[in-house]
Amino acid sequence: MLQALIYCDDAETVVPLSDTFREAGYAVQVATTLKDLRGALLRDPPDMALVDYDILEPDTMEFLASGQLGRIVKLLLMTDDPRLSSAVRGMHLGAADYLAKPIDPARLHQALGRIKAAVTQPDPSATEDILLAERHGMQGESRPMQRLFRLLRKVGPTDMTVLLCGESGVGKELAAQAIHGFSKRREGPLVPVNCGAISPDILESELFGHEKGSFTGASSKHVGFFERAEGGTLFLDEITEMSPPLQVKLLRVLESAGIRRVGGEQEIPIDTRVVAATNRDPDEAVHDGTLREDLYYRLAQFPIRIPALRERGEDIGLLADTFLAAMNAANGTAKSLSDEALELLRLHEWPGNVRELKNTMARAFVLADDSIRPDDLPARIIDPDPNQGDYLRVRVGQPLAEVERRTILATVSHFGDDRKAAAEALGISRRTLYSKLKKYRSS
Repeated sequence: MLQALIYCDDAETVVPLSDTFREAGYAVQVATTLKDLRGALLRDPPDMALVDYDILEPDTMEFLASGQLGRIVKLLLMTDDPRLSSAVRGMHLGAADYLAKPIDPARLHQALGRIKAAVTQPDPSATEDILLAERHGMQGESRPMQRLFRLLRKVGPTDMTVLLCGESGVGKELAAQAIHGFSKRREGPLVPVNCGAISPDILESELFGHEKGSFTGASSKHVGFFERAEGGTLFLDEITEMSPPLQVKLLRVLESAGIRRVGGEQEIPIDTRVVAATNRDPDEAVHDGTLREDLYYRLAQFPIRIPALRERGEDIGLLADTFLAAMNAANGTAKSLSDEALELLRLHEWPGNVRELKNTMARAFVLADDSIRPDDLPARIIDPDPNQGDYLRVRVGQPLAEVERRTILATVSHFGDDRKAAAEALGISRRTLYSKLKKYRSS
């Protein structure tokens, strides 16, 4: 389902608009303030956005224009003043069209249909770009990954600063490589830097360089990562591990497009694109002070959330087969993956994401004879009722009776075999719960 954002502060307008969006096949999120709008766009850009032009204050206009939203997200404007001047100003934001208020539901429905067709229709010209992403190790046929490929392909040719967000192991560095590969800078260097792996005491010198004699041990001039990435892309991984004082200096560099080496007095112009990444929730990082808010907004000219493996459905089997094929080719074997083992892989939560799946397949490959079977998998995956904390994962299309069985057993386990609490949580009587447990344990 396509994602849509409505930016409007009038509830009477939002309600019918939301209904029209849902009828057209969109999931709807509403923002009523600039803070809500920033949050929605920075967390996970929608496929399209309908923005009330009449409530755009100068800072909102600047935010939308600086992020070049219309180059990535399909943008519609609505206004009480549908004159040509309004339309022209709207086009400066990259808007595809504008609608006069009160909005005609039929016209909005048509516009949404056109956008849906444009977004979901396969683009023959994108085939080479998707293959390029795959050459960087990114694979996926699920909707979340196809959407990710589309975002990478669209933002790549721009010079926008990109903030990649996602859990550990989802492939943020691969996404950075794909962005660089799609860009006009692809012939230049891609320089990856893990901000958490470098001592805070020397990170500034590593990023910006230093002059000879600038500090004890500086026996010669040192060229930093920004200069080494000249004409290319600098990938700053784990950006929240950077100290707040250094974040201030990074913000100045991004704003001025120039660096000053440690101990130097001359500002050196740079032509380096920055792609940053974090495995933390950026909003939480800003709230707890590990990421400056002004740097957050500057880095997230275009944010991209990399989906967790558990959100990618059929990609689990695709990736497992890919890893197995690579190991077979390297070892001259022809081992296969049994259907039973594949089903267990699909049911696992994968807290370590693609990295965990790759390691799991490597372990199973060593243990397996001709075929990888359930016994070759780690104990945490063999568990037939895998539940994580307050959540239970079930396969789409699983019979309702089996879903009920797993839900009841997981709930009883969650409450430490307190059947009264489990029955209350499930909304059934204790007698019904006892009856079902007796049935499950006798079968």
